Amino acid sequence: MRTKICGITSYPDAMDAINAGANALGFVFYEKSPRYITPTDAKKLISQLPPFVEKVGLFVNVDAQIINSYIQESGCTLAQIHFEALDTVYEQLFVPYIKVIRAKEASDILKYSSEYRLVDAYCESYGGAGKRLNIEWFKDVDCSKIILAGGLDADNVASLKEYGFYGVDVSSGVEESHGIKNHKKVKDFINNAR
Repeated sequence: MRTKICGITSYPDAMDAINAGANALGFVFYEKSPRYITPTDAKKLISQLPPFVEKVGLFVNVDAQIINSYIQESGCTLAQIHFEALDTVYEQLFVPYIKVIRAKEASDILKYSSEYRLVDAYCESYGGAGKRLNIEWFKDVDCSKIILAGGLDADNVASLKEYGFYGVDVSSGVEESHGIKNHKKVKDFINNAR
């Protein structure tokens, strides 16, 4: 499974994740998040990173103009749309993006089934809450285009291999505190996901 380490706020954490084998890093452009980073600070960090690693900007309740602007300004390569955006928002994006499904029930995971999408547990706040989805929902479902998030850590990620997820996304499960990664947890998470 491919791995994304989300909520990156520092260069050392970014490089530790890359050196451990992360396929993608997440930068939270949501001001209410304890993992928030400005596009300017993200740019300073991203400009020092090696190529061939996806840099994902996470957005909540903003318009297409902000998404386009922040992705360009920061140097991110993909926008993660973490809210129920209208079709008009997607039509106005000129940057690559991935939709997030905040699943409340089993049928939710089937939304956008023809697209690559990130599936997270629904909670009132957005992202990084560490709430886990009912894994039984994914039995007999084609998970090859699903990136699973929510409540994952180094101890439980290996148990997901049988479902055939495209990838996994973790934030709080590999942290010392909000926005500060634990390097051993990151390394163990990535190794166990492979």
